[in-house]
Amino acid sequence: MKGRPPKKNPARRNRSSTKATLTGEIKVRAPKLPARKWHPEARRWWKDIWASPMAEEYLDADQHALIRLAVLISDYWEAESPTARKELAGEIRLQQQAFGLTPFDRRRLEWTIETTESAKAKGKRRRQKEPTGDPTDPRSSLSPTS
Repeated sequence: MKGRPPKKNPARRNRSSTKATLTGEIKVRAPKLPARKWHPEARRWWKDIWASPMAEEYLDADQHALIRLAVLISDYWEAESPTARKELAGEIRLQQQAFGLTPFDRRRLEWTIETTESAKAKGKRRRQKEPTGDPTDPRSSLSPTS
């Protein structure tokens, strides 16, 4: 009929192929970095990403790109000029997007990190505490809602 929009195809869904809930319970062993002189911050970054909940999403094939990113990070910390550091920072920002290494990137990939019951309880206790500080602060009269 004229004037009616066509029916939607039921086989078509707006699903994200990257959506995941990351638990952090799966421990992934960090692969060894190739032999080279690594800046200590790059080694620390490498250890941190493999201990993070995002590591459970990485495939063996991702290691090559992550190693290239580790090289950039090491070079960033060893850069001798602000211009070189700025250039490396831009490339690092571009490369890390694919691996969910920032909160914005995880949001874009639709990755959520499951919070533990202890973290939830700690947050609830923090919100229930009486406000302290300046009584003239207008925020002190606000109460959190559960």
